[in-house]
Amino acid sequence: MGRRLLVTDDSMMIRELIKELALESGWQIVGEAANGDEAIELFKQYQPDVTTLDLVMPVHDGLHALRGIRAIDPQAKVLVISAISQTEVLREALSLGASDFIVKPFKKDQAQQALNLLAGDNVLTAAIPVANGEPSK
Repeated sequence: MGRRLLVTDDSMMIRELIKELALESGWQIVGEAANGDEAIELFKQYQPDVTTLDLVMPVHDGLHALRGIRAIDPQAKVLVISAISQTEVLREALSLGASDFIVKPFKKDQAQQALNLLAGDNVLTAAIPVANGEPSK
């Protein structure tokens, strides 16, 4: 059984990086989106096992996409991969149902491990360690 991934980021370079590391770990890429609206539509169409999601994107942001995805499937597994380091936005993403969060820039093995953990039966409960008001990297 293949693990199916939807990759969402407004940066084509980041999408390519995520797709490459996912393919190396045996994932099938079912789609890629450059904004929140595209992510919702592609999620509805493909029902991926995991969706990666940037928070800062044009048209509609990642929080909008996360709300839309969770409305379609309250159990959806969403890995937020974003450079944003505002603790409140991270907390909001987690409260909306994000499964885990990785801060850009990220290490390839860190992203692969997070994807592979989400592909299992265990949904991660993300905890963001905060020191001096900033999430740890």
